[in-house]
Amino acid sequence: MDPASRRIPVPAWLVAGGLLLAHLLTLGRYGIFRDEFYYLANGRHLAWGYVDHPPMVAVIAWTVAHTIGTSVYALRTPSLFALAGVLAIMAALVRRIGGGGLAVTITWLAFALSPYYLYTFHYLSMNAPEVLWWSLAALLLLKATDAHRAPDHGARAEAWPWLAFGLVMGMAVLTKVSGFIWGAGLALGLLLSPARHHLRSPWPWVGVAVTALVFAPHVAWQVAHDFPTAEFVRNAQANKIIPLAPAAFLGEQVMLLGPIGALVAVVGAIALAARRPSGGRVWLVAVVATLTVFLLQRSKAYYVMPAYPVLLVAGAVTLERWLATRVAPRRAAIALMLVIGMPLVPLTLPVLPPAALQAYMARLGLGVSSAERHETGALPQHFADMFGWEALADAVAGVVRTLPPEERATARIFVQNYGEAGALEYYGPSRGLPPVIAGHNAYWHWGPGPDSGGVVIIVGGDAEDHRQAFTEVREAGRTACDLCMPYENDLPIFVARGLVRPLHEIWPSVKHFE
Repeated sequence: MDPASRRIPVPAWLVAGGLLLAHLLTLGRYGIFRDEFYYLANGRHLAWGYVDHPPMVAVIAWTVAHTIGTSVYALRTPSLFALAGVLAIMAALVRRIGGGGLAVTITWLAFALSPYYLYTFHYLSMNAPEVLWWSLAALLLLKATDAHRAPDHGARAEAWPWLAFGLVMGMAVLTKVSGFIWGAGLALGLLLSPARHHLRSPWPWVGVAVTALVFAPHVAWQVAHDFPTAEFVRNAQANKIIPLAPAAFLGEQVMLLGPIGALVAVVGAIALAARRPSGGRVWLVAVVATLTVFLLQRSKAYYVMPAYPVLLVAGAVTLERWLATRVAPRRAAIALMLVIGMPLVPLTLPVLPPAALQAYMARLGLGVSSAERHETGALPQHFADMFGWEALADAVAGVVRTLPPEERATARIFVQNYGEAGALEYYGPSRGLPPVIAGHNAYWHWGPGPDSGGVVIIVGGDAEDHRQAFTEVREAGRTACDLCMPYENDLPIFVARGLVRPLHEIWPSVKHFE
């Protein structure tokens, strides 16, 4: 291929620049997402693990908080760096399998117009670095098994891709344990490909050892805490996640990829099945294995999404070859991708004010749905969970101000979930709120604090239930928010006095891993 055709062309740079600009212009349009508050709290309690995830996202949150601050813009900066990294990796994958500039443009455009990727890289989460690690692992495995390496390339050249692969997979599983499924899929693909002869070398196994070594502290944490993540997963599957039938699960893949991403991914899967490029079969086996495992586990549909960038790359290279000598169809294809994909952007990026978004969804005939068992609200959950948190803090602060100074000094706030707890900790210092405790996930592990026997302000729940632990429970206020999730609106705020038992004795009964 002509070296000039392998340069990243202007249209591709326009796609990347437009994508990053769209994120920058909308970072603070709504508010902080509930999980972002929680990750900041994790960062204040650094550990090798948490009930619902490994430590990577907490380390990211701690780093951000101690360098550039905790504003909504600061919190979301790491995801933008991850986005830039994924774009670079996909371009490298395109080049590695013989693609040129048009293939990079198609890959980036399909990725940019995917609802899942567009939203995932907009906020602080585990999901953004997960896509980065999985994509980088695919690239490193391709480097490690490059069929064009000379037999006498040297031990150092053979070793470093496997060592880097092991380190990256270690980072992946320290981000989300589901990285093991991707790693197992890649291993299965390697076993089923002609490249399996590489397994006779010690270096792949050294790479596996590196992954195990990186992950070992998290395993030790799980053992020391009686495997809380296993309990969390059981409870989530039983009570929270809506199981999907296979057809619905596959349909969700199309919705998350978007029509353009799904089409390019299918083309990529067909190309890989036909052994184009040679060696790409490893990717296809890994994607199919990952999809199958999550389907059989009845997991959330988006768990598969970090696997698809390799299909986008393969599909884009295939389309480039077909369009290489067809200038008019090439331009028409790019234009069609934009026409079909752009209308989905307001559904995944906060480009519209909430009222305009509701009207836009109504015009498209779209309702609000959820992958979890709860009532839906006026906005999709991924937007609704960015609203109402300051109003919650204001409502609780209003109740706190009614307490006598001596009670305020020893009071604490008990809430029902980590979103409420994280938000009150975030907005609390400027409002003079007392310490916040909760029984949800990692907050339960952090405990109730010292037994002061003082007043507890309880947000949510039922007064009769609270009277089992307190001699006096009085409703002193209510929360109010129009755009938040319904279960966060109109919550009672109780002032509870007279603990019947020390709080540390009650604490085991409030544990809620889900």
